[in-house]
Amino acid sequence: MKKIVFSLTLLALLSSCKDATQEKLDAAKDALKEEVNETIDSAKIKADIKLDSLKEKTKSKIDSAKLKSAEKMIEAAQKLKESVEK
Repeated sequence: MKKIVFSLTLLALLSSCKDATQEKLDAAKDALKEEVNETIDSAKIKADIKLDSLKEKTKSKIDSAKLKSAEKMIEAAQKLKESVEK
């Protein structure tokens, strides 16, 4: 009889601990999920900032290259004009 009461008591205790443990696991899982989401959001923001910076640098270099090529074309046109006039 003592073994049966002890077994039932132990079973009830383990059952109640299981619920508390599950709640703790759920809370930890939610906290971890939130932290991962914040990390991902932070990484997205940093990537967007770097991408915008890279776009600006690229645009600046392209504009500079366009100006240089336009100047060279003007110089070549002037040389051609001068050679035709001679």
